Amino acid sequence: MSRHILLLFVGVFACSTAAIFIRNSQVHPIMLSAMRLLIATIGLSPIFYRDWKHHRGQGMSRRELGASILPGIILGIHFTTWNMGIRMTRVANGSLIVNLVPLAMPIVLFLLVGERLTRREALATWIAVAGTALLVYHDYQLDPEYFLGDLICLGSMIFFCLYLAISRKHRTSRSIWLYVVPLYGLAGIFCLLTAIVWGLVTQTPDVLPQWYPAKEWIWLLSLGLIPTIIGHSILNYCMKKVRGQVVSIINLTQFAFAGTLAWLVFQEIPHWSLYVTAAILACSAWLVITSPHSDPQIR
Repeated sequence: MSRHILLLFVGVFACSTAAIFIRNSQVHPIMLSAMRLLIATIGLSPIFYRDWKHHRGQGMSRRELGASILPGIILGIHFTTWNMGIRMTRVANGSLIVNLVPLAMPIVLFLLVGERLTRREALATWIAVAGTALLVYHDYQLDPEYFLGDLICLGSMIFFCLYLAISRKHRTSRSIWLYVVPLYGLAGIFCLLTAIVWGLVTQTPDVLPQWYPAKEWIWLLSLGLIPTIIGHSILNYCMKKVRGQVVSIINLTQFAFAGTLAWLVFQEIPHWSLYVTAAILACSAWLVITSPHSDPQIR
């Protein structure tokens, strides 16, 4: 197993902690997205400045720095639509839809970078999707009342695919920090503006910026550090070093990590289907990990 794959699992685990921090926080979901992204931007700004200063004299173009603009806006849309959609549908519905990423990712990768699935990746994809479907089958419902929420979640999932795939497209950039720091900053500003507009239009004061209690800052800083600075940064880095579908399949193991954390923190005993799904996802991940095409040097 390459060090990039091991690093990817670290990133996926870091991303899985977001659910714990979000659940403990009382901040409005849209503002919560803005805060975690802006905190990550501020925290990484010294590293960004260091790399920008280092590469500035090596002919770095504005085009390279501008590569973060589009994915930053897309990430902001993903966070915002996900927060809206998950509140308009059943959790099971939203969970199933957002985890259809491995089905959408091959199409997006082919259109953006011309990357095709290997046979092993295709088999692993169907196994992973089958396992995900099993996890939520027992309470997934098709209901006209939740149709709009389901549709928004579907759009959010597509935006997440685009966000990661664009990172793959710009895999030749000189520094990961020159890419992700502006990305987080733009996404944070987008979410902040969305929260302000949403709060003013709906006359919901808790959406608007305010000073939060000390306890809230624990969750805000944790969200900015662990799932964002560590988790999302690693996902973006691995999209540059590992085949895109490998990242999307291994990212599904967030289910197992999040379920384990919920059991440890909230004493939530997982449904039996989680254990079965975890085993299925482990098989799917093993297929892509052991494939020679998962090596970053093989195209």
